[in-house]
Amino acid sequence: MLDPSMMQKVYNCIADAASDDCLNNVNIQEQFVNTYFNWIQDTKLNKIHNLAKFFKLSYSNGTSESFDKFYLKNSNKRFRCFRGEYMYHIAAWKKNFTNWCYLDEDAIRSDDAVIMSMPFSDTGDVHPDANKILEQCNMQSVPVLVDCAFVGICSDIEFDFDHDCITDVTFSLSKTFAVANMRIGMRCTKIDDDDSLFVMNKANYTNRLGAAVGLKLIQIHSVDYNFLRWRDQQLTFCRELDITPSKCVVFGLGNTRYQQYNRGMPTNRLCLANYMYQGYLPND
Repeated sequence: MLDPSMMQKVYNCIADAASDDCLNNVNIQEQFVNTYFNWIQDTKLNKIHNLAKFFKLSYSNGTSESFDKFYLKNSNKRFRCFRGEYMYHIAAWKKNFTNWCYLDEDAIRSDDAVIMSMPFSDTGDVHPDANKILEQCNMQSVPVLVDCAFVGICSDIEFDFDHDCITDVTFSLSKTFAVANMRIGMRCTKIDDDDSLFVMNKANYTNRLGAAVGLKLIQIHSVDYNFLRWRDQQLTFCRELDITPSKCVVFGLGNTRYQQYNRGMPTNRLCLANYMYQGYLPND
């Protein structure tokens, strides 16, 4: 979100973190992930069930580092995702993990590994087939990573993490605050399998500046702040464009007039984030 007031808060948090000597604070990583974990579950606008079962917390450079670890641990499997999913996965798989296909192209098999976003990247809502896929993965012990990068800009989302197949749940502050280039994120798992992300966290060899800035930001604003702050502007833009407001406050869901934004699903997702703070849309 290109919001000058939020950017100023980020710069202030960076200065404060440096003044606090965060790079020499050996506890900052643990303080951040524990606070972040509780902050997410404090939402009043969403119903998030059983996230507390994923209490093994690791600092992650955004969600992307957690994705890479998931790919590595499941490199002998066939990767699966919904159409319209975050493009990073396809970009990584088509060059380095060529054994993959969309979830609508074949049934779930025992040698699969699944990634799904929640809220879903293409609509900002829970994917309508998410629970069906999770039940199939439960039956065949297929590992699933749930990407929650949009938690922090959403409302009216209900999701239950109580599925045996879910091994990894990832979060990031990139969409919530103007910190995409600071790589502030977290991975949550039910067990400590001592993979390379756990090793780096145990060695305290992590992004301490990111952790310190992230901690300060979530102490300033609630997890529901952005949705409440920008909802009226989202609704105004969606009326102007004759599109449907998403449950994620930076998106609107278009019709055939916006086919250029199609990502493989029936909906056409328009991102409004860059225009929110100025209060008007470009003429074109």
